[in-house]
Amino acid sequence: MKPDRRNFLKLAGLASASWALPKAVSAATVAPHVLVIGGGFGGATVAKYLKMWGGNIDVTLIDRDASHFACILSNLVVTGALPMSRIQLGYTNLQTKRGVKFAQGEALSVDPIAKEVTVRIGSDHYAYSYDKLVLAPGIEFMNPPGNYNDQLTPHAWKAGPQTLLLKNQLSAMTKGQTFVMTIPKSPYRCPPGPYERACSIADYLKRKKRGAKIIVLDANASIQAEPVNFGNAFKHTYKGVLTYVPNAAVSSVNSASKTIATSQGTFKGAVLNIIPNQRAGQIVTTAGLANDPTGRWAVVNPLTYASTAYPDVHILGDSQATGQPKSGHMANSQAKVCADAIIRSFNGELPDPAPVTSSACFSPITSSTAAWLTASFQYDPVTKAMKRVEASFAEAPRPTSDAMQQMFFWADNIFSDSFG
Repeated sequence: MKPDRRNFLKLAGLASASWALPKAVSAATVAPHVLVIGGGFGGATVAKYLKMWGGNIDVTLIDRDASHFACILSNLVVTGALPMSRIQLGYTNLQTKRGVKFAQGEALSVDPIAKEVTVRIGSDHYAYSYDKLVLAPGIEFMNPPGNYNDQLTPHAWKAGPQTLLLKNQLSAMTKGQTFVMTIPKSPYRCPPGPYERACSIADYLKRKKRGAKIIVLDANASIQAEPVNFGNAFKHTYKGVLTYVPNAAVSSVNSASKTIATSQGTFKGAVLNIIPNQRAGQIVTTAGLANDPTGRWAVVNPLTYASTAYPDVHILGDSQATGQPKSGHMANSQAKVCADAIIRSFNGELPDPAPVTSSACFSPITSSTAAWLTASFQYDPVTKAMKRVEASFAEAPRPTSDAMQQMFFWADNIFSDSFG
């Protein structure tokens, strides 16, 4: 399967003509209020499409930051191939073009009975009421045992200051030194992302830090995404530069000495990039909505992304537990299903009974080539779950320079579709 421009538009959610659009909420009624917490790809997209499709709906988006730094393309910022400005996405268009209200603050607690969220803005606390609440806070980390300090051993798995911190540490490496990174146990944000980072770092070391090495400590038994392309890169492209160690569960970290103990031994590096295990964003956990068997993720109805605990609270993106991959593109796709369902609910209608979500991903393999992965998910009325459409699941046969160019086209489409 070779993606073409039309397929990319569909995968990026831009070819929306196939949607059976919901009926807009009547302007004659009092505008219902939807409060969205989290301004990443899920939150920004649901806010935008609620306004685009919903007619008379009042939408407020709250995020702790004034702009969003995308994890998409961020590994290329770490290696210096792109500037930070390339992945910085603001909320201006959502406000001026779409009519979304925006407040910079931190959501502290949810009262699902009173339908209020307490938000800290500056030093003051405010109670925001809602008719429907959408939580899209991304992930939080489960810090490893030991003397762990993310300022000394950065994760860079939330783009922003951590991205620059890891970039500076990488740049300061000298010839012959070792970069050690960890890959958390699945599920985690962006399944191909750590392997992409490993390739990007290995390529950088091979070109600019002759004799330097990278050790990849994977808590999983094998490569979790794009195994053909990443496997070939690890074995052949970066032979002598990259060492891949599977089943390397972390037992303790000493950030001061940049040492990590694992089930496969103890490792030390000039740079230690710890990507901890993950769970739903803090507000989801605080509200008692991380209710899957592990206590880490939120169980939702995939027809609406409504929490199984409170039907007026919707949870999407990285925090949900539907089995779909946790990625920016998937959050964008889920957000449209959620927006559609909320609008139908305000109109007294049932949700779409057969939603489909899609995700595409590009991964740099070298400084000039990339590979890709695509997948779609269809609601299964028997299991009441999202089931992967096997015919849609494909990995690039090999990395190419053409895919490297398509990667930027894909990223810009999603950036625009979510924040434009």
